[in-house]
Amino acid sequence: MDDLLTERLALHPLTAPEAARIAAGERTPDTRWAADYPAEGERTGARMFLRACEAVGDPQPFGGYEIRLRADGLAVGGIGFHGGPDGHGTVEVGYGLAESARGHGYATEALRAFVGLAVAHGAALVTANTTHDNVPSQRVMTAAGMVLVREDDELKYYEAPSAR
Repeated sequence: MDDLLTERLALHPLTAPEAARIAAGERTPDTRWAADYPAEGERTGARMFLRACEAVGDPQPFGGYEIRLRADGLAVGGIGFHGGPDGHGTVEVGYGLAESARGHGYATEALRAFVGLAVAHGAALVTANTTHDNVPSQRVMTAAGMVLVREDDELKYYEAPSAR
């Protein structure tokens, strides 16, 4: 699968060997990672992707992706689906950016593209959630066109209405 390109980003579909390096935080001489990438969230996402590969083979397009800057190929974060569409066509997405890459709109740009990717591959609904105290993530989801649909004691739940 080719990279999903946005104006400033290349969302690179992970391979199992790439995910294994991210999960372990293993840099190679040709690795192009921001100094503070991967954070624990990206390592966790890479491990989820590896489990999906073991269970169903390559889950793309509903797998994990590395967020890279198009200008120089530097990896600054990750975004991925928590599995393929369920019986109702719903997919859940999660994302994270290296702290050094925050505040530039990259997460919003990546999330918008990801909603479009999901819909193009048959998803009827794209969801995401975040904790109550993660206001930056709430802003990303809102800026990407998602709407708050409910909340409980721990999380706020968002949906992309254009995916319905």
